[in-house]
Amino acid sequence: MKEIKEFEATLQNKFTDKNLLEQAFIHRSYLNENRNVSREHNERLEFLGDAVLELVVTRYLYDRYPEKPEGDLTALRSALVNAVTLSQVASELRVNDYILLSKGEAKDMGRARNYILADALEAIIGAIYLDQGYDNAEKFIHKNITVRIDEIVKKKLWIDSKSKFQEIAQERVGITPAYRTVRESGPDHDKIFTVGLYLADNLVSEGSGKSKQEAEQEAARVALHDSKWK
Repeated sequence: MKEIKEFEATLQNKFTDKNLLEQAFIHRSYLNENRNVSREHNERLEFLGDAVLELVVTRYLYDRYPEKPEGDLTALRSALVNAVTLSQVASELRVNDYILLSKGEAKDMGRARNYILADALEAIIGAIYLDQGYDNAEKFIHKNITVRIDEIVKKKLWIDSKSKFQEIAQERVGITPAYRTVRESGPDHDKIFTVGLYLADNLVSEGSGKSKQEAEQEAARVALHDSKWK
């Protein structure tokens, strides 16, 4: 793990309580292999950061789009705070260089790592909020997350992928898509669901998420990227 002061330099933000920032990088799996570490893992900070993030983004969208109804605002918010967007932000901030994982988790550079990075980013937001208050947490979120809204709107990434794919599938093949859980992984408190999108008995795509609903949206997004459904 790099020195935490290097991450502070990346953020251009010095912490009064550096323990909070260090805690944001500790994954539960690391403590399972390092029983002598006295620090907590980052899940409580993640819980707090998630709430702060949702409030900041909700207020931002409410002010930015006074003409949009609740449904559109909800979809836009989901596009800004989902694991795909948050893991991209975390990667750009090089969170992966600082996070502490078990040896097994450290080897996995697939989809599961993206969820770990997204969770760590929420924990960092929680740490900023506790150390420096709401205003600084809000500045961090605007600088790194809400700034992406123009790209999301331009590329229509906020549109409900399930609804969009259903329209295309019914129009082209006359079949309503079905979603089935393929597998579940991880502990009860932090499950990852993988869902398959089916047309009749044919598997079209798979998607993963921290809820079945998120996994279904991801499966539909994956399908829509296939040239057959564009």
